Amino acid sequence: MQSGFLCYNGKFIGASEPILTADNRSFRYGDGCFETMRVYQGRVLLADLHFERLMASMHLLHFDVPQHFTKAYFIRLITELCVRNGNEQLARVRLTVFRSDGGLYDPINNLPNFIIQSWELNRQVLELNATGLVLDIFPDVRKSSDKYSSIKSNNCLPYVMAAMYAKQHRINEAVLLNPCGRVADTTIANLFIVQGRQIITPPLSEGGVCGVMRKHLLRMELPFTVSENPITVADLESADEIFLTNAVTGVRWVSSFHDSSYGNATAVILHELIHEGL
Repeated sequence: MQSGFLCYNGKFIGASEPILTADNRSFRYGDGCFETMRVYQGRVLLADLHFERLMASMHLLHFDVPQHFTKAYFIRLITELCVRNGNEQLARVRLTVFRSDGGLYDPINNLPNFIIQSWELNRQVLELNATGLVLDIFPDVRKSSDKYSSIKSNNCLPYVMAAMYAKQHRINEAVLLNPCGRVADTTIANLFIVQGRQIITPPLSEGGVCGVMRKHLLRMELPFTVSENPITVADLESADEIFLTNAVTGVRWVSSFHDSSYGNATAVILHELIHEGL
């Protein structure tokens, strides 16, 4: 349920207040991007990586980024919003950026607007999932592999349909493939496989979103070899382990995919190392 307040272009208003017009470009075209963050004990986790990605996405989408759009500016707003909503101890925060109203496909101007929302998170999110996830392939869409495929775009239709497919088929996550039939990512996470002491995730050129937890894990010093390589469906079936990552839920291990089943020894270690580092 939405908390009591949101932040719209730097102003705090009631979450139920109408703020968008019928000409809103995110509503019309999905014209924008977003960040989903975890706030823990009043602190935005992995803030450097979130705002590094946000700025890169806005520049890639040709926004005219105002000078005051800094990490410090957004952290101040996020922190105040969480305090107002009483969820600063543990919250999920979404920062949505969208282009100003006007124009058809070609915009009138490229100034960004933004909305920040926060919701209380269950403390269970701090623990590694006790029961492994069940995965399957989403067969109806191929995720594009292009200049924009790594952005957390407001145009989320492939992921919406994949999430619906997962719910209808009573699985936890659906895997999205790229035009070559290889793994891009999943409904709300990046995917990693474990083969012996090697951890592998698809490079961004395979079509997956540039996940913050993914980037954090790739930069960490770990007792494993971590690499970026294309992953096929056969690789999933033969892996020792599969786990998923995102900035809110951290690491979640997979117990089954097709007829294969997996353990979680590596996921247990990574979960501890990541939480120690945060």
